[in-house]
Formats: sequence, structure tokens, C-alpha cells
Amino acid sequence: MKIAFIGLGVMGYPMAGHLANAGLDICVFNRTASKAEKWLSQYKGTSANTPAAAAVDADLVFTCVGNDQDLYDVIMGSDGIAESLSQDSILIDHTTASAEMARELSSKLESMGAGFIDAPVSGGQQGAENGQLTIMCGGTQKDFERAQPVMNHYAKQTTLMGECGAGQLTKMVNQICIAGLIQSLAEGVQFAQKAGLDVEQVFDVIGKGAAQSWQMDNRHKTMNQDQYEHGFAVDWMRKDLDICLQEARKNGSHLPVAALVDQFYSEVQRMGGGRWDTSSLLKRLLR
Repeated sequence: MKIAFIGLGVMGYPMAGHLANAGLDICVFNRTASKAEKWLSQYKGTSANTPAAAAVDADLVFTCVGNDQDLYDVIMGSDGIAESLSQDSILIDHTTASAEMARELSSKLESMGAGFIDAPVSGGQQGAENGQLTIMCGGTQKDFERAQPVMNHYAKQTTLMGECGAGQLTKMVNQICIAGLIQSLAEGVQFAQKAGLDVEQVFDVIGKGAAQSWQMDNRHKTMNQDQYEHGFAVDWMRKDLDICLQEARKNGSHLPVAALVDQFYSEVQRMGGGRWDTSSLLKRLLR
């Protein structure tokens, strides 16, 4: 099986690495060529100068880029994947993008005889590096069954949620839930600090009860230590929440908490924290 992997950012870089370590024949492309060169110094594979060149004869093509426009360009633009994508090949997209874009690309690739799976991930950079991502997919059962064994090289769970677009919609639910959790955690840490409590002891205790969450387990210590140069960036979270809020306007759902937290993140950006971890909501409270 020949694999192409397009996009070697903080997520794509280790994900492609897991595929190389599994012994798969992989060709990578990254817009910044030096990143591909660095990847090749660590892993076995080849690189290409364009997405189209990387996708030549590939059975599965993986993409992990920034946003809707990046995704469309890398697939349908000049020197894009669509120019060389083989019939019966499958494109698996790990970008967090809109469900509308997923459906549009799926329709275009279907007319070319190729498959498409929208497969956004959860677990962050740490999950990608450890091969412990959760992947939520939208597409056909046939395409999913072909792609799942390969995705499992960097996933702890890979689930088909429904037809094309269902993966992106599920990721939106994920981000909506996370936004509220992080704000609540920030308020809890601030309250414990102001109350003069031992913050570590507090969260050791309540982390074994009903308040426990991944965010609490993995972020309360760094929040208490004012450390935010890691993890999932505020800029990325705002991009994701914008997708959620746009979709909510279409389907009639109400997201008052997500909308409020999105505003809080805009304040963090104005503080110069666009690349800080999303847990930096505490820093906003302590200004």
C-alpha cells in the first residue's frame, strides 16, 4: 500500500511518523519544504514538491492542514491532489474544517471515482505523538474499512459517525464541550488561589470525584504555574469555535457558553496569547 501525507504541522508530523514506523511506503509534502526535510531526517520515506506529486499512485492520501481554504487549495488548486488522485483511492482528511467543505470535496472526488473521509482528531499534540488520538469519521462503510487499519497506527479509537460531514459535526461537539470545561477549570483554579487553598491538593481531591475531566487532569498544574507555551493554541481554538458557531446558525442550535468563551479567547489574543494553550483563559481572569 502506498501512502501520501500532506501537511506536517504539530499534528501531521508525528502522525506521518507513526505510519513510517509501521513500515508503510509513504511520501510526504509540506508547504514549508524544510519541515519535510526535517521529517525525512527522522523517518523513512520520500518527499514531493507538490501535493499532486505526492499523491501519484497513492492508495490512501492523508491531509492535515489549517482551514477550509487551505484544504480546498491543497486538493483542488493548482498542483493539488485531485490532479493525480487515482480512481479507487481514498482521501482521508484530518483537518478540523466545516462539514460543508467536507461534503463539497466528497462530491467532487466521488465524480472522479475516488473516496473521501472527513476524519478530524481529538487528543492534541501529545495524543498525536503518543499514537493515542480519537478519530471521528464521516464517509462510507467501505472506505472506512479500508482506511481504519492505517489510521489505527496513531489512534486509540477510530469511529465511523455517519455519512460525509458527520466526522466534522462530531468534532464540533467536542470543541463546544471543551470550551465550557476550560473556562470552568480556569475559574476553579482562580477561586482556589484567591481562597488561599493548596491548589495541587484541591485538584488531587476533586479530580477523583464528579468534577474530573481530561482538562483537569492535564492542565490544572500548568495553569497554577502560569505555563502556557504548549498544547492547543488559542488561535486554532477560535478557528474551531467559529466553525461551530456558523454551523449552529444553520441548524438552529443555541451555543451561549461557546459564544461567550470565544469572546474570552479574543481577549487572550489581544493580550498577545494567540499561540498560548487554550488553558490560558486563567491568565485572562488574573489580569
